[in-house]
This record gives sequence, C-alpha cells and structure tokens, in this order.
Amino acid sequence: MVFKEFTTKLASQFDSYMIRFSSRIGVPFLRFAIGIIFIWFGALKTIGELSPAYDLVAATIYWLTPEVIVPLLGLWEVGIGVAFLIPSLTRVGLILLAFQMPGTFLPLVLLPEICFTVIPFGLTLEGQYIVKNLVIIGSALVIGAGLANTKSDTLFGSASEEKVSINS
Repeated sequence: MVFKEFTTKLASQFDSYMIRFSSRIGVPFLRFAIGIIFIWFGALKTIGELSPAYDLVAATIYWLTPEVIVPLLGLWEVGIGVAFLIPSLTRVGLILLAFQMPGTFLPLVLLPEICFTVIPFGLTLEGQYIVKNLVIIGSALVIGAGLANTKSDTLFGSASEEKVSINS
C-alpha cells in the first residue's frame, strides 16, 4: 500500500511539473518551430532546385514560370518564419500563413498521382509532406488564440502591447 501511495504521489507531482513546463514553453516553442521551418524551407526555395519541393511547386503552379514563382514563394515563407519569431509581428505571420496554406493543399487535388498511391488514404512521401501541414495550421491556431490576451494598436503590433481582460 505504501508503494502505491508513493507512486501515485510521484505521478501526480510529475504530472503537475509537466503541465507547468508545457504551459511555460509550449507556445514559445511552437513559435520557434514554425519560424525555423518556414525560414529553412523558404530559403531552400529561393536557392532554386535545392528545395525538395521545387518540382512539386512547379508542377502545381504550372501556369507560372517556376524560376520566378518558386523563389517568390520562398521569400513569402521566409517572411512567415520571421513574423512568427518576432512576437509583435504574429498577426502579420498569421495573415501570410492564411494566404499561403491553402496553396500547399493544391497538389492533393491537381496532382493526385504524385500525392497518393491509393486515393484517399495511401499517401506518397509528397502527400505526407502536404498533409503534415495540418499540424502547422493547428500550431498557428494555438499561437493565434494567445493573441486574445494582448491588444495591439495596429495590425503590425506595437511596442506598447498590454494585457486585456477576457471580460472586456
């Protein structure tokens, strides 16, 4: 009985610690992760064919010149990444992401032969690369939900952000 009480108390303390730890670093880590991923993947697109997504983007947006559109998309993604790393630019990052994210799902519709081995569940590596964007969307929603606790003077934020009561 003593062992059960000890393990129950230990599990409860560990649970409390993990909740406090996650509460403290969860959103900052999501912000960092999204920032790094978008800067990294975007930078690869600006370099050109070094990006593993180059051919996929070129085939998806076939009506535009890949040598122009892929680097422009890369710059857009770098902008998203930078905006998520700078808290006062979070709203800008969310807007840029909202316009970019739907395009990432286009290959599922326009290029199913590249995204699926068996439609709709057998994803290729490219299909998995696209579907994982749901995690990015979820992370952005968590970060965006935290904005309800701040008030900015403008869309682009300001140095004078203040806490706002949920009741106001």
